[in-house]
Amino acid sequence: MKFYKLIGLSAMAFVMVACGNGSETETGNNTENTENGSNGEVSGSIEVGVGEDYVEFVEAIIPAFEDEYGVEVTVSERDMFDTLEAVPLDGPAGLSPDVLLSPYDRIGGMGQQGHLSELTLPDDGRYDETDEQQVTVNDQVYGVPFVIESLVLFYNKDLIEAPPMTFEELEELADEEQYAFTGQSGTSTAFLANWVDFYNSYGLISGFGGYVFGGDGEDTADIGLNTAEAIEGIEYAQKWFNDIWPEGMLDVTSAGDFIDDQFIQGNAVAVINGPWGAANYRDSGVNLGVAPIPTLPNGNPYEPFAGGKGWVIPSYSENFEAAAAFVAFVTNEENMMLLYEDYTNEIPANQQAKSTISDAADDELAIAVIDQYNNAVPMPNIPEMAEVWTGAESMMFDAGYGNKTAEESANDAVQTISENIEQKY
Repeated sequence: MKFYKLIGLSAMAFVMVACGNGSETETGNNTENTENGSNGEVSGSIEVGVGEDYVEFVEAIIPAFEDEYGVEVTVSERDMFDTLEAVPLDGPAGLSPDVLLSPYDRIGGMGQQGHLSELTLPDDGRYDETDEQQVTVNDQVYGVPFVIESLVLFYNKDLIEAPPMTFEELEELADEEQYAFTGQSGTSTAFLANWVDFYNSYGLISGFGGYVFGGDGEDTADIGLNTAEAIEGIEYAQKWFNDIWPEGMLDVTSAGDFIDDQFIQGNAVAVINGPWGAANYRDSGVNLGVAPIPTLPNGNPYEPFAGGKGWVIPSYSENFEAAAAFVAFVTNEENMMLLYEDYTNEIPANQQAKSTISDAADDELAIAVIDQYNNAVPMPNIPEMAEVWTGAESMMFDAGYGNKTAEESANDAVQTISENIEQKY
């Protein structure tokens, strides 16, 4: 496979460090691009901090990187979230790694707070607009896309020959007597989705035309969870909660386990879940099929949150050039295929690697994730997103249980989100 050398990442980046009052001060300078993207000054050593699941992968690529750049790399093993939480204190004390991983939704906030260095993504076609949006806030890039994930449709090949293509087909399956739920007359478990959880239901709301924040997820004055389109999506969910699904689907704490149990027992034909659910389904003996989520009744695709992780460089790193060279090296096509084939089986953000995986057409799960990701929506990566989780937490429950109409539930959620943002930011 062709080896992609690092192209102009670190050389064009600025390192920004937040002052105590939240302002930013430039501490780096623009430099000319060179073939290896450094400026001839890459040297010394860096520490790469990763969780246990990535240690072997990083250690496998270190020799080639060290040979190419003459930089010594050490790997420290620590939980990703623990490492991120420690950066504000460990960074100024010189204890933070030079390179680490972050979920996409954490990158923007940490960048705005001055804890991450600004970067320039390589202009070699390895990322598309969605990838770039995942690591960008206020037109500043604070990370390099690494892996992607998205909700998909899992189906039981012993119960159905091909995956449903539309929600109308799912409704038809729910009418079949063999999928009636024995514990509650008049209900069905043919198709199940944990829509009482906002992360899982957002793809429905977005597919109908709702959204979290306007302006590419950054305009907090424009909350789109109570638009006419979003309300229509909630009303469609009400149909499933009220007319089709058992009452257990409204249990916030146990709906996910109920869905898994019904699918594993063969009582559900299809369920929506993330790629993390595949191993459990296969280990439980399900003849597993995976596909993109069916088209919604309005003809639009289901649009779940686009998730994943990116590499970041704390603004406290004392060897930014070498760290930037590493994050570009670790995300080239060769190394992304190595990660996918030999280590975690995660889907690379790298477009060339994704194309290679899709062309091979022998990994149903990977292809479904890639296809669904093309219709997924980057989760807002600004700090205000924390208030969305709180405000929308009971939105689907209130509407599904009948405590409120879909419109009332949506309006109350938006009001809570707006008030919390106004008070805290």
